[in-house]
Amino acid sequence: MTEEKTPRRLVVGCVQMRSGVDPMRNLDVAARLVREAAEAGATYVQTPEMTNILVRSRKDLFAAILPEAACPAVAAFQELARGLSVTVHLGSIAVRLDGERAANRSFVIDPAGDIVARYDKIHMFDVDLPDGETWRESETYRPGEQAVSVQLPWGRLGLTICYDLRFPMLHRALAESGAEVLASPAAFTAQTGKAHWHVLLRARAVETGSFVVAAAQGGKHEDGRETYGHSLVVDPWGRVLAEADGAEPGVILAEIDLEEVASVRRRIPALENGRRFGVVSLPSEPTALREVGA
Repeated sequence: MTEEKTPRRLVVGCVQMRSGVDPMRNLDVAARLVREAAEAGATYVQTPEMTNILVRSRKDLFAAILPEAACPAVAAFQELARGLSVTVHLGSIAVRLDGERAANRSFVIDPAGDIVARYDKIHMFDVDLPDGETWRESETYRPGEQAVSVQLPWGRLGLTICYDLRFPMLHRALAESGAEVLASPAAFTAQTGKAHWHVLLRARAVETGSFVVAAAQGGKHEDGRETYGHSLVVDPWGRVLAEADGAEPGVILAEIDLEEVASVRRRIPALENGRRFGVVSLPSEPTALREVGA
């Protein structure tokens, strides 16, 4: 009897949102769009960063969010994944931790409704942008300390969130762990998105020979911020397979073939060819040499 091979070709879906200050309303919108993607044939559906709430006020945030065990989003999307028989990737939600801290946490939920992976955003968006826009995520969120990849029936998925996109070593480490698809759910600001969103996503795909799937927030939000939208699916050669038309909420779909990952990595074996090396700042003593990851 011939052993049946797990399919390596699948349809992925990105849910683009414009989350506001009411978690239940946001979750209703997300669930509707996840259903739309699943009904259109997606078997992996990703939502954006901060699916459950986008609010600048720290006071309002902590008045609205709950610990993971009590968070209605987690249970609701477990039930949704089970009912639709698809993998649902909650790109991230805000969950309350002990004290006045939160986690920006991603959940991967399999078609049986089980949580198979959690990831807390590692890199905090602490920036002062040229137009006066200022963000200090580290004042509210506790950064994660572990990179995470998870084996799914069709391949291995590497998890990142938004600002992580600017740190190529994280993506390389995930690819070296076996990840063939890199997830980059985001709430990129309109200003930085216009400048860097496409080039960064395509670069991460090319550098690692991976598919990149990035569901985004888009448009003018209730708290006054504006996000870029343009959810994307990029192939291992850096080609855009699907892109949301601007910032409006909706769904995009793309068919991906995981065999392309091995093909691209054979053509340009950058993961294999990487070497450790030292960095020295001249003039200096030889002892200033430090080792850097390949």
